[in-house]
Amino acid sequence: MSSNNYYDVTQWHQGNPCEDVGEVINSIIADIKSRQTETDVNDGGKPGAVIYIPPGDYPLLTQVVIDISYLKIMGSGHGFTSSSIRFNTPQSEWPNWHELWPGGSRILVKLAPEADAEESAGAAFYVARDGDPRISSVEFSDFCIDGLHFVDDGSGNNDPENTYLNGKTGIYIASAQDSFRINGMGLVYLEHGVTIYNADALAIHNNFIAECGNCIELREAGQASKITDNLIGAGYRGYSIFAQNFGGLLITANNIFPRGKSSVQFSGVVRSSISSNRFHSFYPGMLVFSENCSENLVTANHFFREREPWGPMQAYNNGLDDLYGLLNISGDSNSIIANHISETIEKQYITPAGATPVIIRVVAGQGNYISDNHIVATTEVSQASSAAAGSCYSTQVSALLAREGLQALDVTTVQIDPASSQNTVLDSGSDGQVVMDKTANAFRATPVPLS
Repeated sequence: MSSNNYYDVTQWHQGNPCEDVGEVINSIIADIKSRQTETDVNDGGKPGAVIYIPPGDYPLLTQVVIDISYLKIMGSGHGFTSSSIRFNTPQSEWPNWHELWPGGSRILVKLAPEADAEESAGAAFYVARDGDPRISSVEFSDFCIDGLHFVDDGSGNNDPENTYLNGKTGIYIASAQDSFRINGMGLVYLEHGVTIYNADALAIHNNFIAECGNCIELREAGQASKITDNLIGAGYRGYSIFAQNFGGLLITANNIFPRGKSSVQFSGVVRSSISSNRFHSFYPGMLVFSENCSENLVTANHFFREREPWGPMQAYNNGLDDLYGLLNISGDSNSIIANHISETIEKQYITPAGATPVIIRVVAGQGNYISDNHIVATTEVSQASSAAAGSCYSTQVSALLAREGLQALDVTTVQIDPASSQNTVLDSGSDGQVVMDKTANAFRATPVPLS
């Protein structure tokens, strides 16, 4: 038996999804609201609906506005493929490629927000509802949201397709909500992938969110949510994961790759966990705690920092130097335990020149516990010529696997700034590798093997 609460955008009678899928989806939502008007019928009344997007390309010229609960918008494939590689490859080579653009169930975001428009104006999907209860159980699943192109930043220094700017957002959730899910999605070439305000019991799981200016932003406040099992990588201007004033956030089992300004940045986040992730970055500031982040656990993660190996992107960086720290911590009573941290960088690329890179830097705060972190720092022979010539994939894989010819690099494994005291540092660096006031903080050095 078919259900009148299941919609296929290609079968709907109003609008043409091949001309403007946004108009079609808005029409479907209006139909759901017109049919589901009773709030209490046999202990139910508003079951919501599913909107299905079959595989294919669907331009979006009209913003989708969602103001109902229990709505699932789903496709049959996240369709992600690298647009950055395409746009940094000579167009003369494109005719030989098997495919050029993302695929699957693909939304082509063709909104053109004005420069001074509200930040939500460029969102493909805009979710907002006032009143009680909070909007609940909206799901996005298994389709691609493609921002198509980035734009000139006006500096004259960047290729427009490498600016990570276009004013477009994939999913923008403006109002407080409960139990939303974003699963199996592909988001690419958007200035903001997912922007969410006041989240509660949010699950962002098993998505491919990359080549966006910012990937996941949890703003204003939130609680009891998770970001798990995703493949994520922002551009050099923005965050792969950003969370603000959050409590009880779980970030686990993600593979976060370059080129984000930071892999994870917390602002005023408390009692949250970052565990069992793999972080890869081309810049310092991989993990940043600001605005007194406190009582957070960072454990069993692998951090790896190297210099950008691929020629077309070597001109870009996040503006931070090697004294900033790979992990930059401001806050109280955080635990940074049993992480593996690797840095491999040629000495001529350390900034400022001649500096000793800092791995974990506690800028301010008390009661932080840093223990049993294994830090491996090496330097290598320059591979600039081969990096410029190779493909993105082969160049990055070669750099990741390179082990021959590496030599130990002097680093400061832990630095406790004077504004921070009463911290504990155990087995996270030798006596000479840890810089802090050892009368104001507790310290136990990692034993150094006899040569």
